[in-house]
Formats: sequence, structure tokens, C-alpha cells
Amino acid sequence: MNITSKNKNSLPDIKTFGCRLNIWESQVISDLASKNGQSDLIIFNTCAVTSEAERQARQAIRSSKKNRPNAKILVTGCAAQIDPQRWNIMPEVDFVIGNKEKLDENFWKKFAAEHNILYNQNVFVQNIMEVKSTSEHLIESFNKHTRGFVQVQNGCDHRCTFCIIPFGRGPSRSVSTQNVINSINSLLKNGVKEIVLTGVDLTSWGIDIFGKPSLGLLVKKILKNIPNLHRLRLSSIDPSEVDFDLMDVFEYEERLMPHIHLSIQHGDDIILKRMKRRHLYRDVINFVKEAKRRRNDIVFGGDFIAGFPTENEKAHQKKYATN
Repeated sequence: MNITSKNKNSLPDIKTFGCRLNIWESQVISDLASKNGQSDLIIFNTCAVTSEAERQARQAIRSSKKNRPNAKILVTGCAAQIDPQRWNIMPEVDFVIGNKEKLDENFWKKFAAEHNILYNQNVFVQNIMEVKSTSEHLIESFNKHTRGFVQVQNGCDHRCTFCIIPFGRGPSRSVSTQNVINSINSLLKNGVKEIVLTGVDLTSWGIDIFGKPSLGLLVKKILKNIPNLHRLRLSSIDPSEVDFDLMDVFEYEERLMPHIHLSIQHGDDIILKRMKRRHLYRDVINFVKEAKRRRNDIVFGGDFIAGFPTENEKAHQKKYATN
């Protein structure tokens, strides 16, 4: 099968693992790969949050190769960025590309035209810590999704002891307010009714922008400037970084959906300290109570880790405390 096929009317087969940001990125990859004649590839956009996510990706790669033995398989995403050789040694895998390369149109152009002659290699992974910008690709619609996902931030400057993702995503970097608004309008023109703002460390949006605006200010500007947006939703947020403007907009703006997913991780303060989290458990409880006071229909979801090193039964039970 010729991976330099110029059939731009068909789309590559993309398998997405992990977070909402990966869903957005997979759509960008689909647009760029198909535009540059790579519709015959099977692309795996991997996740490195858990070993199970990586196991599922490896299993899916083997299954795909068995079902389509002549297909070319390309692996990208956080797992590929962190340990590219681990994927490259799989006999089923033809190419491994990094998290920067997968969103870079110039890379896809060179890959389509010159990879056999110029590169004479099959692993293309740049040092992600040197990346200082985000992709500004405008998506018009999502394959197989009714919601529209919009990247507002990428990367993470924190170093929680349980998390490897900063080494797959690089430093925190924000998408400009205007680019976010343009991205949302692009999706609304094609019938999307609900937008989900997504990022690696969503509440750190703005830290690298002049004046350091907050996520709450971004949300307010979105809702003010896009009156035809029916529903706006946030992906997971850090309870230690919720700002006043975000609480304010949750209280007064019905178009911001009343659901908050919190990156909590534990209920024991000693374990939280060993995790290098920046909040105490009482901070989470106080935040939940304040959010409920401001908007009584709000509901919550959260991430917790069980079995963290040094956790005992007493520490484990503290995750169930509500005051």
C-alpha cells in the first residue's frame, strides 16, 4: 500500500487513546495527513497516563496489523514522545513521530514528499521541552463526535510525583484568546452546539500571556463575544488554581454547563504532599461547598489515586470524607 497516495478525499484511520485534548489533536492529524496525501496510514495517537492505556494501544496495533497486513502504521502521542524506541521496536510499527511533529503541517509536507530520500529514518521525535508554542489549526468539524473540542492550553509546568505527562507534553503554553474564539466560531458554522475547552493543565491558561489573564476571563470573553454558542463546558480543572472570575461566571452564566471535574487525587494531606499536589483536601471540600452555594444545580466528578506508595487504610479512608 502506497502511503504517498494523493487521494485527499479519504481520511486516515486514526485510533485515539486518552484525554479530550488527544481527541482534538487526532482531528488535526486527520486534517493534515489527508491534506498531504497520507490517507492510507493507520495512526495511533497514544496516551501515557497509565500502563493500561499503553497496553491497550499495543494490543490495538497488533490487531490492526493482523487485519490489514499491508497497511503502514504510524504511532504518535504522549507514549511515543516519552519512549519512541519502545514503539519503534514493535515489528508492526513503521513510523514513530512526536507530539510536536504530529501537529506540524510542514512536517507532514516533508514526510509525504521526502521521508524515504531525505530522512532515511522512521523515528521523528523532537525534544518537547524546547517547544514554546501551540498549534493554531482551525477545525471545522469532528469525525464521530457531536461536541466540539477546542484546545486552549498544552503542556504542564508542575511535577506531581505520580505523573509523567509533562515529559510528553512539554512546558505550559496558552492559545491566544482570539485564536480560541476563531476556533469556536469555525465549529459553530458547521452545526456544533456544544464546545468543550480542553488542555493538559487547563487552569494554567494565560500564565505565559502578557498580563497573565485567568481562565475565568477567557470563559467570560468567549461567552460575551459568541452569543450564538449554546453550551460551553470545561474539561478537568485543578482545585488549587480556580480563579474568582471562573466562580463568577459559573454563578451567573447558564450557558456554562454546571459540571466540574476536579483533579483531586487523594483525601489525605500527607499523601497529597508526597504527590507534590498544591492543595489540601479541605481546600477541595471548601471549593465544592462554595460552588454549590453559588449554583445549586452544579455536579462534580473527580480523579482519585488508590494505592499510592505509603498509603495505609487510614489514609485511604480519608478520600471518603465530606467535611
